[in-house]
Amino acid sequence: MADPFQFHSRGLDSPAQYHAAIVPSDSADLPVIPRALYCQTAGAVAIRDRAGVDMIYTVDAGQILPFGPQRVLAAGTTATVVGWW
Repeated sequence: MADPFQFHSRGLDSPAQYHAAIVPSDSADLPVIPRALYCQTAGAVAIRDRAGVDMIYTVDAGQILPFGPQRVLAAGTTATVVGWW
């Protein structure tokens, strides 16, 4: 399939090109830090940033959380999320 934007540079506000289901873990970092999280179901998402700070966000189904976490924690996460990068 042709990509009409292949010769344009990608910026931080460019759409994602990849996606993967996020499997929350209290012990393992994500293999790729996403640009954002897409919340498929309502609930809570417990995330750890690159400084090691944990925070729980309440999210709605269909919400985009524009944050690139280092880890999505199992403890505290009830929503189903997909990583975009």
